[in-house]
Amino acid sequence: MKVTCNDSMAGAKWLLALLVLCSGLLVAGEQGQADEKSAELAKKVMVAMGGHENYDKTRFLTWNFFGSRTHYWDKWTGRARIEDHKEGFLVLMNIHDKKGKVWQNGEPVTDEKLVADKLQWGYEVWINDSYWLVMPYKLRDPGVTLSYAREDTMENGRPAHVLTMTFDSVGVTPENKYEVFIDKENSLVRQWAFFSKADDENPRFTTPWEGWQDYGKIKLCGDRGKAQLTNIAVFDTLPDTVFQDPAAVSTSQL
Repeated sequence: MKVTCNDSMAGAKWLLALLVLCSGLLVAGEQGQADEKSAELAKKVMVAMGGHENYDKTRFLTWNFFGSRTHYWDKWTGRARIEDHKEGFLVLMNIHDKKGKVWQNGEPVTDEKLVADKLQWGYEVWINDSYWLVMPYKLRDPGVTLSYAREDTMENGRPAHVLTMTFDSVGVTPENKYEVFIDKENSLVRQWAFFSKADDENPRFTTPWEGWQDYGKIKLCGDRGKAQLTNIAVFDTLPDTVFQDPAAVSTSQL
């Protein structure tokens, strides 16, 4: 059963983050590390989006990444369907073990090296593209370090708390970092800034996180300024064929 969805289109590119940058008193636990103020703000963000329990209970997510790729993701099992709209590749895989099958323009790919390359590609774009969708739910993930940076004003003119977000032994680009802007009034992430290097003075880009809507029992958003995540949807169930059959998915029947 489809819970809800959102529509629009555009294009862009991203790199995922990781590095360690921490300051002040750190609180370590089953989650990532965070100073006391960052931990409290991250908790408020999660509550504003529906809470840990509701996010954990959300099983199936689908979205289009900037017009380039469409994803179907089974959060509970790791199954993923990744449709590449530029070169016609289809990857059906499990992102936990990186095993799966590959098609191009409807034909099975049999070249072992190409299959291996595209499965690795599928894993990396899933990391990237899902992070653009669900990053605020992962502020306290293992391997993440949060530190409180400052109060600031976002590009939309609203006041925000700013967290520095870095990473330890997770992700695929260890030199990056983020600044995450949390709206003071509603505790939602409304902007982020990406830094190619941890010691860079200026971000490579800054984009909004706007268009927050209810999807089932959680909130998601797709407005990233010049680029858009579109066709966002949450499902209680999806047929196994979505993750097993290379035939085109009929969204009207989901």
